[in-house]
Amino acid sequence: MSKQSAAHHFLEGLCDLGIDYIFGNLGTDHVSIIEELARWDQEGRAHPRVILCPHETVAVHMAGGYALATGRGQAVLVHVDAGTANASMALGNLLRYRLPVMLLAGRAPYTMRGELPGSRDAYVHFVQDPFDMASIVRPFVKWEYSLPSGMVAKEALRRGHAFMQSDPQGPVYMMLPRETLAEMIDDPHPGGFPEKKYGPVRRGGIEPARAEAIAEALMAAENPVAITAYLGRKPEAVALLDALAREGGIRVVEYNALDLCIPHDSPCFAGFDPVSAMEGADLGLLLDVDVPFLPKFAPRASAMRWIQIDIDPLKVDFPMWGFAADMRVEGDCAIVLGQVLEAVRARTDDAHRRRVAQRVAGFAKVNEARRRQAQAKAAELGGIDAISPEYLCACLGAKLAKDDIVLNESIRNTLAVQEQIPRTQPGSYVGLGGAGLGYSGGMALGIKLAHPDRRVVQIVGDGSFHFSTPDSVYATAQQYELPIFTIVLDNRGWQAVKSSVMRVYPGGAAATSDMFLSRLESGRQGEQRRFEEVGRAFGAYGECVHAPQDVADAIDRCLAALADGRSAVLTARIPPL
Repeated sequence: MSKQSAAHHFLEGLCDLGIDYIFGNLGTDHVSIIEELARWDQEGRAHPRVILCPHETVAVHMAGGYALATGRGQAVLVHVDAGTANASMALGNLLRYRLPVMLLAGRAPYTMRGELPGSRDAYVHFVQDPFDMASIVRPFVKWEYSLPSGMVAKEALRRGHAFMQSDPQGPVYMMLPRETLAEMIDDPHPGGFPEKKYGPVRRGGIEPARAEAIAEALMAAENPVAITAYLGRKPEAVALLDALAREGGIRVVEYNALDLCIPHDSPCFAGFDPVSAMEGADLGLLLDVDVPFLPKFAPRASAMRWIQIDIDPLKVDFPMWGFAADMRVEGDCAIVLGQVLEAVRARTDDAHRRRVAQRVAGFAKVNEARRRQAQAKAAELGGIDAISPEYLCACLGAKLAKDDIVLNESIRNTLAVQEQIPRTQPGSYVGLGGAGLGYSGGMALGIKLAHPDRRVVQIVGDGSFHFSTPDSVYATAQQYELPIFTIVLDNRGWQAVKSSVMRVYPGGAAATSDMFLSRLESGRQGEQRRFEEVGRAFGAYGECVHAPQDVADAIDRCLAALADGRSAVLTARIPPL
């Protein structure tokens, strides 16, 4: 049998794992992979499709969006330390989202005089060789490895894949030296790789006694409340939570939600404010949530009994995490809630059903008041270059279908999006999970790639829009025909920065001088920033809306472009900082 390059065996390993896509931004370190892919194409051999992204933040977020939509982690190929550094912020986001992705970084050659194939032959090979390249992303990955030889390529890939797909899921990182990829070797596994069943580990349910104890506590509670953020990652968990809430009389709050966790038309949905929901509550459930409330503003929390059920209850990647619980359960919420629901149904009697029915009926008044408050906000249209975000979101919400997917990176206007665009279908909402802004453009593309028949709408603040490398977003959308609809809420800066200063120094020098170092405006009077022009440069439809009365028609034109297979970017001028 003839020898093959290590890159050949590496690609075979990706195929064995069922990797569909390699999202990439390539460089001189990838020559052997590029050559091997070209050879496979000549031979008509199937391989993961390469999606070229002009910037790594888009590549990693796109892989994350695809993983969010499908549950299957993909590969991202980046260029040495520079590509790793560009990818690091996005990788940190995916760690917080608990999304699997395999970041593969080439390494600069280590031989200098042609001793091995792939030896240094360019200036950059000397300056792209740091002491500890993995340190750039080490805080954000579950596993790291530098491939020493093509002989173990498939085994290393299996190991990394098992880590990224195991609960809680997350990113992994592998470095690929150029000489290693170029080495020619005999097939180390001529009979097939022997460890194909080496796979991920899943969280499960709990022993019956604890499920019974949780059910007993719920049934004894007078006013239970649940707080959740990413339980909806598994669609079946959404229906189970809704069923348990109805049968247990539980109010459910989504706080800084990453996913839709309960249908917003459920009688048990209690909105987005955990502190108000705690009033009068005696039992709280923390269900797949990282930050259930801000302790500084939730004095009643210490008076309540808490039960935590989480895929990651210890929050192992958080150096400090301070939310006390009387019972902590590590498990899959979909499975555990199903167990608890069975226990509640087995224990319930007519008296309990009457109490719960009366309690749930009592939710209606509060829910109606919340809806009326949202409607009142939407009725305030705003003015020229000061369109009300609530009004704009209400207009958009009226035009969206249940299975349209909304990505909310509007930051200070997050609540406006949540209140005015209620979602009811699992997987129809994506919120901000990590610390890095600029995620929603790339993730929107990844979700669209996974769901080509669904409309994907990204709502983003102007500050976050800058972080998203939007030219790369729309260049990728154009090249691979992935139309997305982006609404940029332009308040001329970072409102979150100003608000943060005001909370800490309400009467300070910054407040009195109105100097918050957060404005993003043209220095020339009368000029405006035209965010939509970035999309138009890459074939998208672009428009800027200044007046409230023009909002509905502008959205219609953007949706028409989307239906025609074009991306659309709508800049909406909302009240300035």
